[in-house]
Amino acid sequence: MPNVSFHDLSQLDAAGRAALMRRSETDLSSFMEKAAPIIEAVRTEGDAALVRFARDLDKAGLDAARLKVSPAEFDAAFDMVDEDVVAAIRFGIDNIRHFHEEQKPEAMWLKEMRPGAYAGDRFTPIRSVALYVPRGKGAFPSVTMMTAVPAVVAGVPELAIVTPPAPDGSVDAATLVAARLAGVETIYKCGGAQAVAAVAYGTETIRPALKIVGPGSPWVVAAKRLLAGIIDPGLPAGPSEAIILADDSVHGGLAGLDLLIEAEHGPDSSAYLVTHSRRVAEEALAALPEHWARMTEQRVVFSTAVLTGACGGIVLTASIEESYRFINDYAPEHLEILSTDPFAHLGHITEAAEILMGPHTPVSIGNFGLGPNAVLPTSRWARTCGPLSVTDFVKRSSIGYVTAAAYPEFARHARTLARYEGFSSHEHAVSDVRDRYLVR
Repeated sequence: MPNVSFHDLSQLDAAGRAALMRRSETDLSSFMEKAAPIIEAVRTEGDAALVRFARDLDKAGLDAARLKVSPAEFDAAFDMVDEDVVAAIRFGIDNIRHFHEEQKPEAMWLKEMRPGAYAGDRFTPIRSVALYVPRGKGAFPSVTMMTAVPAVVAGVPELAIVTPPAPDGSVDAATLVAARLAGVETIYKCGGAQAVAAVAYGTETIRPALKIVGPGSPWVVAAKRLLAGIIDPGLPAGPSEAIILADDSVHGGLAGLDLLIEAEHGPDSSAYLVTHSRRVAEEALAALPEHWARMTEQRVVFSTAVLTGACGGIVLTASIEESYRFINDYAPEHLEILSTDPFAHLGHITEAAEILMGPHTPVSIGNFGLGPNAVLPTSRWARTCGPLSVTDFVKRSSIGYVTAAAYPEFARHARTLARYEGFSSHEHAVSDVRDRYLVR
């Protein structure tokens, strides 16, 4: 069996503990350096650069006329995808739509702050958003569902998906099915840093967008950072990461099973089993060969790389309280609480983007359509932001309205503070100068 990384937290010094916090995207300097010329090429050459990068980076033969998915390709996709897969996509979309409809804020609210003075918020959709759907290590119709559904619920008028092409120039058929069922009919065949640049600047084929959302490789994350002054990069969603918290009420084999879920995404993923039970840790280790034997060769390679590397494995803590501290310090993208009483632990977790509770709620169910969004902040950004939501596709405007009756009191206090801060125009705007112009 591969030598799975085993970390006894009580035996690690500060540097050793800090090393466990690292993700593959912690240092993006090399990716940013290499992404910069790709971005510049797309900015100056447009479609020609996208065609060249499709050939050189994706090994896909495309011309500019094929960069956009045609209606015929959408239609053909439904004949290429098994009925059970289509049914699973419909099931997931239905749950995701229902969840995000409940999450959608009121179009506007106003509250009377004082007699005759009103303040509130108005929410309006962002005019244009690009949805990034990765392809490099597999096909992800689930990401299409998670990004497209809340955008449609929010009412974004201009939506487009960007996703890398296959070598034959096609887009994954299930991704096309998910897009159409979710309500998005515009898909462009480009990925990586070049896709982020294309939707930031626009090309002859691709319309520029105001924002881009969706998970991606370090190349995508690097490009988003470089282009943050041109396009809103959305929440920081990079390579997958997960912590499985297991107490001594469960079998370690179950913990080992779920540890592999996010580890199989790719060698740049991060995945830890965190437990204070040595029995659970040992049972998980013992069960891994059996679990690997059921997986495809590629996913075994990916998950083995993670669990034997610097960003994965088993973390044995001295107590459940130490497990909580480690998790809150790590701030994982996905957290699964394996316990017969998961709610006993929930109140102790403050830093996790997604928390899935109990033995019957593995990350798989969260990823494929329980309802809450599975596009989540990575690399410890769960400390300051949460999952993708309807609110990521709308913008908020503050609304204020003061009546003639309420105005004098507000004006008096505003004059006082304006004078104190030294803003004479602020002061004059609520003085007797204004009174001469007001209609009585």
